[in-house]
Amino acid sequence: MEALLVLVLLLVSVDRSECVRCFARFDLTAGQCDEELGEVDEDDCCQNPHYGYETADGACQSCGPPAWSPWSSWSQCNVLCGDGVRQRKRTCFGIGESQCDEAEVNLQMEPCNGSCCSTEGWGLWLDWSPCSVTCGGGGVRKRERVCSSSPECRLACSGPSQETETCPTKNPCPVHGGWSGWSGWSDCTGTCISDQSRDVPSRHRYRSCSNPVPSNTTVPPGDTCPGDSIQEQQCSELPNCPVDGSWGAWSPPGPCSVTCGEGLQMSTRTCNNPVPKYGGRFCEGPSAKTHVCQSPCPVDGFWSSWSDWGECSTSCIPQDRVPTRTRQRSCSNPAPSLKPPGRPCQGDDHQVDNCDHLPHCPVDGVWGPWSPFTSCPVTCGVGLQVSVRNCDSPAPRHGGKPCAGERRQTIVCTTSVHCPVNGVWSEWSPWTVCKSPHVGRDIRCKQSGGSQIRERRCLHRAHNGSICSGDQLTDRRVCYNVDKCPFKGTWEGWEPWTTCKPLCGGNSKRVRKRFCKPDYSGYSPTIGRLKEEATYAGTPLADCGFTAVADRYQVQPCLNAPACP
Repeated sequence: MEALLVLVLLLVSVDRSECVRCFARFDLTAGQCDEELGEVDEDDCCQNPHYGYETADGACQSCGPPAWSPWSSWSQCNVLCGDGVRQRKRTCFGIGESQCDEAEVNLQMEPCNGSCCSTEGWGLWLDWSPCSVTCGGGGVRKRERVCSSSPECRLACSGPSQETETCPTKNPCPVHGGWSGWSGWSDCTGTCISDQSRDVPSRHRYRSCSNPVPSNTTVPPGDTCPGDSIQEQQCSELPNCPVDGSWGAWSPPGPCSVTCGEGLQMSTRTCNNPVPKYGGRFCEGPSAKTHVCQSPCPVDGFWSSWSDWGECSTSCIPQDRVPTRTRQRSCSNPAPSLKPPGRPCQGDDHQVDNCDHLPHCPVDGVWGPWSPFTSCPVTCGVGLQVSVRNCDSPAPRHGGKPCAGERRQTIVCTTSVHCPVNGVWSEWSPWTVCKSPHVGRDIRCKQSGGSQIRERRCLHRAHNGSICSGDQLTDRRVCYNVDKCPFKGTWEGWEPWTTCKPLCGGNSKRVRKRFCKPDYSGYSPTIGRLKEEATYAGTPLADCGFTAVADRYQVQPCLNAPACP
């Protein structure tokens, strides 16, 4: 039989070539697959008897030899109140599922009493929640109720535990104000900067809270626009205002002492009260009382004021450079003369400043290269090779997005070597008839000892798997053959109830019988020189005296069993 099963497994393995989802672990208790390896041929997956795979209908199939799952817990009683039944089941998993012992016994049923006769069911509905919106439409509100029954009686609470309804409000929602765009800059309030006043000419631009206008008829009213409606900017790029000169007092007479301009002989006076500046008019009239010698003088250039700093070149600091901003000035206050040539302004006409005050730019993560795949981790069946990559080229910083996609990828490796299938013991066979060690001697109904044996087999071992633990293929015990032998007996307790049969329909029932214990007092409790403990083999005809059938057998109907399909 074992050789036949191995042959069947090999034939199935040869015939199967369907691609399936293969898993490295099969849970016999739950009948579920875990630790997915990937899609491989079914025969490759089942080279390991501990693996499982997903069938076409989504169920999980074990690759191992046939084995029963544990019995499930008993279900709840199928009626809330009164007599009913409950069930439990088990499933045979593995290749050759029909070969589980007692393959047809996969469902059991027994009577039960529903204890929910006085259950409370649903409590009253609680109050409605507030509407999800306070203005406009589209709001909802909900209310709930609680099932007051115990957990096993929750079926008494049918229907939903929560209900919702729309709740339109009568109040329109407030409209909050939004700014319009800025207008263009106005002209400067002056054409030059006076050094006689601290006020510098300025220009303005405007915006209005009209995009949209805040509502004033709603409750509450809409918020006004935050911030100012006007912006002011100094016109610092303007030249200084000219200052006209005025004569000072006459000097004592003297020779002409200048090489350009108006040279004076004899008495002179100086235009220094005040000195003309920024292109202002020179003093009118002669500076000497006698002869005037004239030649043009060169005008040296002078810087205007610095402009405001411009915008930074970027809004945040990138990785490879620091953004900058600039400001300018012009050599126009006054500009140097051409004939004769005046000296130009000294220094730079612009300045550059680093924008260190800005936040750093977000750096999104980028995957590094994939690592080589690991070596195949198994020596038989199929395994999983893994390759990983790190989000470090660069790593995300300053609020940047992490790398998208998987960090780990796998491929299935196939060894084309079947894993060992360890042997499992079969159930013990029934005990043989108790026989005398002397051939031909009948010991039935006699106080002569004999022996009987039972056997078991190591099943499903293949591919150099381990043999079954222990070496006991045969079990022996000494016995008396009391089969169909008359004995006086005494009534003992009841034997256990059978399960309900059939498993469906209105005629389902279970039975139990009272145990009539035979009187074996005439038999020695041990047999042979080794004083081995005796067993009484067979079914004796114990006589416990006449009693009514109802006192010997009990039958209980299994009410409300499910209807037969």
